[in-house]
Amino acid sequence: MSVEGFKVMVFGEVVPARQALVASLRASGCTAEQGDVPDQVIDGICQREFDLALLHMENLSGISAAEFCHQIRATRKPIGILLITGSQVESEIVQALEAGADDYITKPFRTADLISRCQIVLHRIRANTALEETSFTVGDLHLDLDRRQLRKSGKIIRLTPIEFSLLTLLMKNQGTALTHTQLLRAIWGPEYGQELEYLRSYIRLLRKKIEVKPSQPKYLLTEPWVGYRFCEPS
Repeated sequence: MSVEGFKVMVFGEVVPARQALVASLRASGCTAEQGDVPDQVIDGICQREFDLALLHMENLSGISAAEFCHQIRATRKPIGILLITGSQVESEIVQALEAGADDYITKPFRTADLISRCQIVLHRIRANTALEETSFTVGDLHLDLDRRQLRKSGKIIRLTPIEFSLLTLLMKNQGTALTHTQLLRAIWGPEYGQELEYLRSYIRLLRKKIEVKPSQPKYLLTEPWVGYRFCEPS
């Protein structure tokens, strides 16, 4: 999947670096613009139907990344939000993800890595506007939602209801970091959010069932201090 034809808004980076980032995105085939102040970005998102916003967390002109994500989500526009982080602390990344950001990428990064992360977020936008998928195949795993069945290399793997719900949520968001709080509240309910060891115990159980070497996971990766990310092993 390419990013050709998508419109991207870039905000928060210092001007020379921001201009270089815009140029790289344009060279990849998408339409990219840059905003200088938060209000300009919000107005652009409301008026010109951007598909993706790239926010550099360390240069957001007096506004936190979490608050900015709240403002973008308040527009009700189906836009993806990808955070660019440098020395940002994990708690700020988690807050921004829980405020509506889709994912993050840490500097320094190659242009190819940025484009790949953009593709993942844009794929989610397309998927959310399409019909709900009823099955997912990643590597040697096949998850059938209608039958509530997981197969690994063709063999049925028995999952508990919670394990199935957790794996479904992770596979639906393949390639995207989900925070501990997002996972706990989505699976166990809105009153949850701090029970990290509870979540970790289910992650360990899932890894035993889907990974070749649970101690060296290829599918279900840990994002330190943030949460978990389900990935294609290759």
